[in-house]
Amino acid sequence: MKSPALFRLLPAAVSALVLLSACATGGPNSASARPVLYPNATLNRVGDAQGKAEANACMSRASAAGLSPTQSGNEVGRRAGEGAAVGGVASAVGALITGRGGEGVLRAGVGGAAVGGSAGAVSGAFHNDKPNSTYRSFVQRCLSEKGFEVIGWN
Repeated sequence: MKSPALFRLLPAAVSALVLLSACATGGPNSASARPVLYPNATLNRVGDAQGKAEANACMSRASAAGLSPTQSGNEVGRRAGEGAAVGGVASAVGALITGRGGEGVLRAGVGGAAVGGSAGAVSGAFHNDKPNSTYRSFVQRCLSEKGFEVIGWN
């Protein structure tokens, strides 16, 4: 017995999802980004390894001060709500246009809200990793007081 086409495509779909999520969790706009130090006199004197150690120490100080590298917010919930609203309304309007009345419109609206809410929650999960600018400012000031210059985050 042959497996359905969906099951044959499943490994490729999972691989694509993993690759996309890996891309979404890195880079300068990610909460996991680290400070990039300019090779000024201080960094040249102490070396890259010590510069990284000082950056780690400043990031630890920021965390100890109650700051988080990730901006707190409920992106998952917000996007789920938006998706449910858009999906529900679009499905209900579509049911009205195609001539389904009463209960058909209600069923289409509820189904659309469920699909839209699920899609919105997944979208929110991918956009929930935003950097905290206060955390970054703290780390940059800490490094500056030690003589280092932060030129960006990567």
